[in-house]
This record gives sequence, C-alpha cells and structure tokens, in this order.
Amino acid sequence: MQQHHDRHAHHAEIGAFLDLVNTLELDDGAPQEHLPTIEAAVEFFASRNLAHRDSLEAAATDRQLGRVHTIRRAAREVWDALVEHRAAAPLAVAGINAALRHRPLVELTLGQDGCSVGHCHTGDPWDEAFARTLEPFVETVAEGDVDRFRICANDGCRWVFQDESRAGRRRWCDMSSCGNRAKAARHRARQKAAESGAVA
Repeated sequence: MQQHHDRHAHHAEIGAFLDLVNTLELDDGAPQEHLPTIEAAVEFFASRNLAHRDSLEAAATDRQLGRVHTIRRAAREVWDALVEHRAAAPLAVAGINAALRHRPLVELTLGQDGCSVGHCHTGDPWDEAFARTLEPFVETVAEGDVDRFRICANDGCRWVFQDESRAGRRRWCDMSSCGNRAKAARHRARQKAAESGAVA
C-alpha cells in the first residue's frame, strides 16, 4: 500500500474504547447490536476520528465487520476480568495484543520552523483503527489505574464505564435509569416482605 503522510493526529481517549464495548448493549437482558453492518462500523470509527472514512470504506468487507466484533468481544472479556479480579481468557489477551501491533508509524516531519511529529499510513486502516481504540485502555491498565473500572450493577444492562464520581462508589451506568430501577425494586421487595410478615 502506498504510504500516505498525514500531519493531523488520530488520537483516542479511553471513551472510544468504552463506546466500542458498549456497542453490544443489553436492554433488559436482551442483546442489542449497534454495529450490525460494515457501514455502521465505518461510521463508528470515522466519526471518532480513529481512521479516515474513505480509507475504511475502501477496505470495508464482511470480514472486517467480523474482526470488529471479535475485537469488541476480547475487549469486553478483559474489562470484565479486571473488574471481577480474575484472569482474562488467554485468547482475548492475545487478540488485543495482536491488534496493538498495528499502531500507525509516528515520525518527525521537516518544516520551515524545524520539525513536527506526524504519522503515515502504511497498512490496513482497520488495523490502525483497532490499535488506536485499544491503546488508551491498555495504557490505563499499564498505569495501574483500574480501580474505577465498572460494570453497571443492573444485570439486565452491564454497561461498562469509568467511575468518575468523587467518592468512587458509583454502581450504575446512570442513576436516572438503572439506579432508579434498582431502588424501586428494593422498595417493592421491602414492601412485599413487610406484607408477608404482617400476614404471618
């Protein structure tokens, strides 16, 4: 593939990683696929500036969509393992490591005022998009900053998120949805227990 030098950066934050994992969402326990087509996958990566849209479209195939789903599954497994304090499945770890090997080349480029850092595209744009998406997650793990990795406590949701609350005790993806449902369920359970006690 022809080298394509590009001075603008494609930089990802861990939010892009979380977005990818959460594209397979549970709705009251039923899985909802938000990347059902290769077109949806192109939109996901391009809209987050993880790769050039035209490059992704030129290399878009059903095989690439399968790879998106495989990498998402591996990412979910490793996240869950970290939250649950258990060993991750070796295939998931290997899949993430393999994707990281395709990071785009970063190099110095000459300019009138000295030089600047740029990158060039030499390989598969999908490989580069995967690597960019996974890199901030792996960097966070490397820094040991995983204590605030969370999975929504609603078993019918299990959304992944980072707890950015001051106390660091957030359990729900969103208090107004899953949190309120849990509070309502606890209230109903207490009422039922009280009524059973009164009848006895």
